[in-house]
Amino acid sequence: MATTPINIRIDEDLKKSAEQLFSDLGLNMSSAITVFLRAAVDYNGIPFEIKRAGHSQAVSDEELLRTSAALLEKNKEAYEVLAK
Repeated sequence: MATTPINIRIDEDLKKSAEQLFSDLGLNMSSAITVFLRAAVDYNGIPFEIKRAGHSQAVSDEELLRTSAALLEKNKEAYEVLAK
């Protein structure tokens, strides 16, 4: 499979936090982004709800964690392949 680079600019602290999280999950940044992109394509959209933040509309950290855990479990085989 041919690969192509993607260049993005993000907050340095966010990058460090994400790298630590992905490392704890056995992934590197490239694999984690690939997992997200595959999940988005499979879902045919962003694989979690995105809303304008408001008092009653903000998505809780727990909800994001549950959604992330469900996506990780659903795509576990793909993640293991990508991690190799």
